[in-house]
Amino acid sequence: MERKGARRRGGGELDVEAVLDELYTTSPAHFVPRREELAAAARTAGRAEDSRRIRSARRPTLAAWAANLLLRSQPQESRRFLELGSALREAHRTLDPGAIKDLSAQRRRVVAALSRQAAQLALDAGHRLSDSVQHEVESTLNAVLADPDAADLWATGRLHSALTPPAAFPSGTAPAAGTRRKAASPTTAPPSPRARRTDELAERRRAREEQLAQARRAAEDAARRLRDQRTEHAAAEASLERARDRQDRAQQRVVDAEQQLQQARETLEPAVREQRQAETQLRASADALARAEREARETAREVQRLDRGQRS
Repeated sequence: MERKGARRRGGGELDVEAVLDELYTTSPAHFVPRREELAAAARTAGRAEDSRRIRSARRPTLAAWAANLLLRSQPQESRRFLELGSALREAHRTLDPGAIKDLSAQRRRVVAALSRQAAQLALDAGHRLSDSVQHEVESTLNAVLADPDAADLWATGRLHSALTPPAAFPSGTAPAAGTRRKAASPTTAPPSPRARRTDELAERRRAREEQLAQARRAAEDAARRLRDQRTEHAAAEASLERARDRQDRAQQRVVDAEQQLQQARETLEPAVREQRQAETQLRASADALARAEREARETAREVQRLDRGQRS
C-alpha cells in the first residue's frame, strides 16, 4: 500500500503504475489536466497502451480522493484497518458474540479517527471537506470493513467514487451467548425468541451469501465484458494511430510537393524571360540575315552586270 513514487523503467520511462498512483492522489481540481499531460507524454514516447490506460483513469470525487490520500499517507494505519475489517467479518461469519462486541466498538473508534485524519490530509492539501463529503469518507471506511470487495478496491489507492456499505452492514450489536441453534425433539418446547432471532440471523446471512455470490457472478460477467470492450477499444485506438501516421506522412508529402512546386515556379519565371529575350534576338537576327542576303544578291547581280559590260 505504500506509495510507489515515480519509478522508472530501464529506458528511463516512467512506470505507468507509479504514474497512476500519483494521479489518484492529485487533487480533483488538477486531476484532468495532469491526466492529459501524462497521457500525452506517454503517447509521444510511443507507449500507446500506457497512454490509453492513463487517459481512461476516472476523476475521483472529493471523498474518494481523500480516501486514496489516507491510504497512501498512512500505510501502517491503513493496513491495520484492513486487518480489522477481516477480523470483524470473520467474527460475524462465526457468530462470535464476544469478538463482535469488542471489534464493533473498535470499529467505531477507528472509523472516526481515520475519517478525521482524511479530513486533515485534505485540508493540508488545500481542500476543506464539507459535512456531506466527510460522511461519504466514513461511508467508504465502513464499506471497507464490511465488504471484502470494497476492501480490495480501497487497497488499490485508486478509488474514483465513494463506497457504500452493504444494506446488512453489522450494527455492532452482538448476538447473545448460547444462541446456537440446537436440534429440537418432538417433546421440546417451542423455540425461544432468542433462538428465533438466531435462526433469523442465520437465514439472513445465507441470503446475503447468496446475494453476494450472485453479485460476484455478475461482476465476473461485467469484468469479462469490460476486458472484451477494452480489447476492442485498444484495437480501434491502434487503428486510429496508424491512420494518423498515414495522414501525417501524406501531409508531409503535400508540403514537400508544394515546396517543390514553388521552387519550380521561381525557376520558371527567369526561364520564360530568357526565352522571350532569345526569341526577340532570333527575330532581329533573322531580319539582319534577310537584309544581308538581299545585299549579297544585289551585289552579285551588279558584279555580273559590270563584268558583261566590260567584255562587250
